[in-house]
Amino acid sequence: MITVVGTGTGASPAAETLAGAELVVGGRRHLESVRLPEGAERIVLGPLAPALDTIEEYVGKDRPVTVLASGDPGFFGIVRVLAERFGAQALDVRPGVSSVAAAFARVGLPWDDAVVVSAHGRELRTAVNVCRAHPKVAVLTGPGAGPAELGAALRHAFGTPQTTSAPAAGARVLVVASALGSARENVEWVTPAEAAARDWGADVSVVLCLDEARTLSAVRTVAGGRAEPAGWALGEDEFAHRDSMITKFEVRALALARLGPRPGDLVWDIGAGSGSVAVECARLGAAAVAVEKAADGVERIAANARAHGVYVDVVCDMAPDALPGLPDPDAVFIGGGGAELPAIVTACAARARRTVVVAMAALDRVPAARAALTGAGFSCDGVLLQSSRLAPLPGEVTRLAATNPVFLLWGTRTPLSEEGVAQ
Repeated sequence: MITVVGTGTGASPAAETLAGAELVVGGRRHLESVRLPEGAERIVLGPLAPALDTIEEYVGKDRPVTVLASGDPGFFGIVRVLAERFGAQALDVRPGVSSVAAAFARVGLPWDDAVVVSAHGRELRTAVNVCRAHPKVAVLTGPGAGPAELGAALRHAFGTPQTTSAPAAGARVLVVASALGSARENVEWVTPAEAAARDWGADVSVVLCLDEARTLSAVRTVAGGRAEPAGWALGEDEFAHRDSMITKFEVRALALARLGPRPGDLVWDIGAGSGSVAVECARLGAAAVAVEKAADGVERIAANARAHGVYVDVVCDMAPDALPGLPDPDAVFIGGGGAELPAIVTACAARARRTVVVAMAALDRVPAARAALTGAGFSCDGVLLQSSRLAPLPGEVTRLAATNPVFLLWGTRTPLSEEGVAQ
């Protein structure tokens, strides 16, 4: 049997949890904080593979093993690795208080509506994009992915000079919780820029990224971030727009299917107009940046985002000039561009990690857009969308009203071309 003990936030495990253990495995600070049973072997966790091999030797001989971990070891912890190797039936898990629960307790906030993301040994960009998209996030940090790195990635978001001159709606504050439960415990509120300028050392337990205006949401039934939308490809009347300059819902439905927005993604909406695509991507959990050259369009996009309870970072500039200062996207939707369309597609294809979707009313622009995608190593496909909607006629009869045809082109990055993506 393997007893897995979560030490909570600074608390030491009770003596009885270690009694009889012949092998005790844990981090150096965990092992130094307990009195080991006489004669017990100890392993300081570094690389996991050698420790797991030793545990297997003990388990094979039916010799008791205790593994010490921080907080709740079943929450982004060692329980997953142990269960995969030895089976869940071999584990006796005794959780402590997780750093996430403790950090939210310290600031007096509920966290049933929080999104928790781990940057420990993982790509930081996923955590950054989740922080961009959600108002309440807990980030589990690690070497090279701590408060400074997170702050540096977020300090240019949320209404910076490159975006609209409107107030910084959705601005974030970081709560850096260090050495929770110990005599050195410290919980500090800082801006992303302040976090980026500091050396935080090795004691950071967790970082909360909060939109202070939205830290208390409605009472939840299902825990986690924003509830999944009941539907998408919303009707045009769900958005403020100018002179019907909006991506029609039939086109938007297929575009969303090809973009595949999800939590942790960043999506660009180029030539955003009303921002309907960006808003829908945000409703599905992705971070979204809308690029729109018209000042009134910028305000319209921000208003549409607020109306749907999401945040969209709006850049008031023309593409492709606006693109170099933006973080790399997972997916891009291009709904405008005019004569600059080939250059815009080329610039977006050089940066997109997964897919680029282009909507065009002018058939003449399709060959150049397709050439730009295939030239960047994307596999390319497309369809001409023509739909007719039911429309009433006098006398309680119905006719079909045709919408303008739109050519939708999409490029998907192939595995061989992934090395060409800007890092």
